Amino acid sequence: MDSFKTITTDELESKLKNGEDLLLVDVREDEEVEGGMIPGAKHIKMGDIPESLDQFDKNKEYIFICRSGNRSGNVAHYMHEQGYKVVNMEGGMLNWSGDTAPKK
Repeated sequence: MDSFKTITTDELESKLKNGEDLLLVDVREDEEVEGGMIPGAKHIKMGDIPESLDQFDKNKEYIFICRSGNRSGNVAHYMHEQGYKVVNMEGGMLNWSGDTAPKK
């Protein structure tokens, strides 16, 4: 049993609509995010996470996103083991019905 939190796409959409300040990290590949990302999400490919740890703050919580929730779950597990506060978005972008925006 993984000991990090998960969030559903509906729960995340509600939090964003309520104006909560969330740190979203989309770990999909470049071509996958061309179709749009959740507004405000930062794009760091799964393979780039280990060398990108300096971009994360252990005092903040990060929500990881991918296509289906599998890769983001792997990243969340890895980051949790490194001592970070993490949440995995279950179902990934396949389940996301909220707004998307082009990658910046």
